[in-house]
Amino acid sequence: MDLPIGPDGRARCWWAEDSAALRDYHDQEWGRPVHDEVALFEKLCLEGFQAGLSWRTILDKRPAFRAAFAGFDPARLAGFGDAEVAALLTDARIVRHRGKIEATIGNARRYLELVEEQGSLAGFVWRFAEPDAPAPRSRAEVRTCSPASRAMADALRARDWRFVGPTTAYAFQQAMGLVDDHLVGCAWRRG
Repeated sequence: MDLPIGPDGRARCWWAEDSAALRDYHDQEWGRPVHDEVALFEKLCLEGFQAGLSWRTILDKRPAFRAAFAGFDPARLAGFGDAEVAALLTDARIVRHRGKIEATIGNARRYLELVEEQGSLAGFVWRFAEPDAPAPRSRAEVRTCSPASRAMADALRARDWRFVGPTTAYAFQQAMGLVDDHLVGCAWRRG
């Protein structure tokens, strides 16, 4: 069923009923427009870590990721070097993937460059918003990428960001409210 009724009697997107943590994430965060710089940067990083894994895995580890990666403060994270990478590779609380760890640190450096050039990450990513995207009626209609996510991924990769392909960019856009992919009938659908 694409719109199960939760324990509170409200309809939700199908994926939100797999756990209480996913339900809370769906109800309180997913799809709400976000303009906060650190929250946007964190989500781009976590979506990169999620590649090949389930979002639930990353969500469950999110507090540990925040502790390990200096609260995703780009200025602090950009200063991480070999010693911090080595420590992160031994931290069982997070996903210990060297490429993703190094990409996160490198992306913090790219973030600082982007902000210097563009003014803010929020201003940059919100250019790729799709406020008029058609509302999905079933999970089969939910896209995995879009022309806007491909353009955003291309723009980030042109600035040497890593682990930001079109599918990752689309998941980021869904989560940060750049596109509203709550199913028609979901109690949390905007509009």
